[in-house]
Amino acid sequence: MLALEDVTVVRGGTTVLDTVSAAFPAGRCTAVAGPSGAGKSTLLRLLDRLLEPTSGRVLFHDRPLPSYDVLDLRRRVGLVQQAPVVLEATVLADLRVGRPELSPDEATELLSRAGLDVALDRSTADLSGGEAQRLCLARALAVGPEVLLLDEPTSALDAVAAQAVERVVSALVADGLSAVLVSHDLRQARRLADDVVVLDRGRVIETGPAAESRYLKGAS
Repeated sequence: MLALEDVTVVRGGTTVLDTVSAAFPAGRCTAVAGPSGAGKSTLLRLLDRLLEPTSGRVLFHDRPLPSYDVLDLRRRVGLVQQAPVVLEATVLADLRVGRPELSPDEATELLSRAGLDVALDRSTADLSGGEAQRLCLARALAVGPEVLLLDEPTSALDAVAAQAVERVVSALVADGLSAVLVSHDLRQARRLADDVVVLDRGRVIETGPAAESRYLKGAS
């Protein structure tokens, strides 16, 4: 569904990604793992054109990303950031950011899909960190994405909230959604991912099934 072909990113004279090629299959969760500074978040930002490659190509359904309208692309490839960012005063208003015509019934269904049981008129300021992150997941789902990009989605949460978000991600992938997960937590990557792309100093050092990953081996 998504792929990088010989992608290099140079920023401020530093090569952040170096001739990276990787594929992210449909209907699966692919973890992007590696040490701090390996280029994981840079790779994720390439996948919905928050960042452009210095050279090489990023493809969606075998078409280069610049051939898509950028707003359409970002509806089809949704991003959930590391720290939850709520945009409106109430839950319903927040869900309607990308889809103003969303009905209350549709909003309730989205919240259920994201594992969140709160009233539509509840103030977003009163949500816990875990609830806010699940609201962000529901908001991303509201526009009907084909892929979710998840950038360290539980690193700002406590253990209970993190487990709740993990259950939601697992259920979404089981329902057929594609996901690309950046995580520093090797155990989390092993729990959630079907496949893994491991980066080190901007280069791919391993790809394949997560269950067979040498890099993730110590996470069991």
